[in-house]
Amino acid sequence: MIDNTTAEHYQWGDNCDGWYLVKQQDLLVIHEKMPPHTAEQRHYHHHARQFFFVLTGVLTMERNGEVHHISVQQGLEIPPNVPHQARNDQSDPVEFLVISQPSTRGDRQDI
Repeated sequence: MIDNTTAEHYQWGDNCDGWYLVKQQDLLVIHEKMPPHTAEQRHYHHHARQFFFVLTGVLTMERNGEVHHISVQQGLEIPPNVPHQARNDQSDPVEFLVISQPSTRGDRQDI
């Protein structure tokens, strides 16, 4: 069993939080939380395919120039080599799962 109290925690970006729920080379599952009005660096992954699934709030995802607003219980797939950027444009935090196969470790290229 794993949850946010037992998972390995890390901080990224501008006070964003992440918890590794599964941390293997062939599969990465992360629970992330972004405070209001924060964003990650636009980037892509050479090999990893990702799926973002929103738990609370609304995640704004720019994928290859197209903007998507992902609400609770909705998800969006990001294929390899597709530029993307997650943002929280809202006044409330957003929490979501990021599932990556294979792991994104060493596979990220910032734009």
